Amino acid sequence: VQLQAYGGGLVQAGGSLRLSCAASGRTFPASPIGWFRQGPGKEREFVAALIWGGGTTYYADSVKGRFTLSRDNGKKMVYLQMNSLKAEDTAVYYCASAKPRLRVDVENGRNYDYWGQGTLVTVSS
Repeated sequence: VQLQAYGGGLVQAGGSLRLSCAASGRTFPASPIGWFRQGPGKEREFVAALIWGGGTTYYADSVKGRFTLSRDNGKKMVYLQMNSLKAEDTAVYYCASAKPRLRVDVENGRNYDYWGQGTLVTVSS
């Protein structure tokens, strides 16, 4: 699976951006796909994830109520709508996916096998 993330940019605090992740290759209903981010001087952290085949969507507490993750299985696309952006959301955002497995901890980046190249989001205060 190859992943390509795009849609980052510069936005003022309070603004919105939508990130997109295009997947190519074979995807599986039981595979998770999600977003992680790494801010300046920070460790990589989980943002949001879902399972291709449907079910629960998972969010980090820091983005709940502001970010929305959605998917288009037919197009193999995942979208991260980011609203009410804050300066602390500034980071490189990575799209990631994993081989299908049962009961995966989707918030742990170590469980992901495929990573996109990252797209930079800068929120000015």
